Amino acid sequence: TDVSAALDGPPHRHSANARRWLEQYYVGEIEPGDEQVPPRGPTGTGVGTGCRETRRHTQSLWEETDLCYRTVDVEKDLVDWQKPLLWQVGYLGEKYDEWVHQPVDRPIRLFHSDFLEFLSKTAWYVVFMVWTPVVLYLSWVSYTSLAQGNTRLFSSFTTEYSIPVHKYYFPFIFLLGMILWSLLEYLIHRFVFHMKPPASNYYLITLHFLLHGQHHKSPFDSSRLVFPPVPASLVIGFFYGVLRLLLPEVLGLSVFVGGLCGYVIYDMMHYYLHYGSPRKGTYLYGLKAYHVKHHFEHQKSGFGISTRFWDYPFRTLIPEETFKKED
Repeated sequence: TDVSAALDGPPHRHSANARRWLEQYYVGEIEPGDEQVPPRGPTGTGVGTGCRETRRHTQSLWEETDLCYRTVDVEKDLVDWQKPLLWQVGYLGEKYDEWVHQPVDRPIRLFHSDFLEFLSKTAWYVVFMVWTPVVLYLSWVSYTSLAQGNTRLFSSFTTEYSIPVHKYYFPFIFLLGMILWSLLEYLIHRFVFHMKPPASNYYLITLHFLLHGQHHKSPFDSSRLVFPPVPASLVIGFFYGVLRLLLPEVLGLSVFVGGLCGYVIYDMMHYYLHYGSPRKGTYLYGLKAYHVKHHFEHQKSGFGISTRFWDYPFRTLIPEETFKKED
C-alpha cells in the first residue's frame, strides 16, 4: 500500500534521513488501480500486481549484491567502506559534519588491527556484568565506613562546626551521585560528543568519530552501543580522583558509587532505546521516540538520553510536532 501520507504525519513527520533509511526496503512501484485491494505478498504485506515482478527481481538482488546495505552507495560514498574508516574520516574536512549525520544501516570497521577492533566492540551485557559487582561492593564499603561514625563534612576547614555524616545519609548521597551523573551525561553528550571539529583539523575529526561520530553514522550497530570497559575504566578513574580531591574519602566514594550506578543504568537504557520495544505510552516509549529523533533529524538538540530533564533548563529540548487540524 502507499505510505506517502503516513510519512508526512500525523502523528510524526518523517525526516529526510528516515526516507533515505527506508530505501533499503524498496521493492517496486504500485501501478494505478492496484492501491485499494492489493493481494497478500509473501511476507504478509500488501503488494500491488504491478510490483510482483519487481519484488522477484529485487529478491534475487538481495542474494547477489547484499542489498540490505542500500543506505550506502559504496561507489559514490565519500569513504571506502572496504577499509577501516577511522583513518579516512579526517580527510573529509568540511564535508564530515553532514556525512556523519546521515545514518546508515551497515557495520563499521574502525581499525586495521583485529585486536583493537575487538576492544572497540562490546556486547550490552558486558557493561552490566563488569560494573554491577563494583557498584555493590563499593556501596557496602561506603555504608560500613559511614557506620563507623568518623566521617564529618567541612572537617578540613573547621573542626568546631563540622557536620557528622551518619550511615542513614548513604541513600541520599547515593541518589545525589546519580543526579550528578545525569547532568554529566548531558554535558558530555552535548559538549564533547557533539562538538563540531574544525574542518581543517584531521586529528579532532578522527577523535570525534572515534568517540561518538561512528555511533551517529551507524546507530544500530549493536556492538558499539555501550562503552567498552577498558576505556571506560580510565574515564571513571578520572572522576573518582576528582571526587577524592573535593570531598572526604568516604563521602566522595559514596557520591562516586551513585554516579557509577547512574552510568550503568544509562548504558543499559541507551541500548534498550535502540533495540527495545517499549509499550506505547510508557516513559521508555517516549524516550525511545525522543532519542530516535535526535539521531535522524535533531542532532543539535535532545542531548538527554536517560532523562529529558536537563534539556529543559539548557533549552535544547526537541520541540513537539504540531499538525493543523483538517477541515
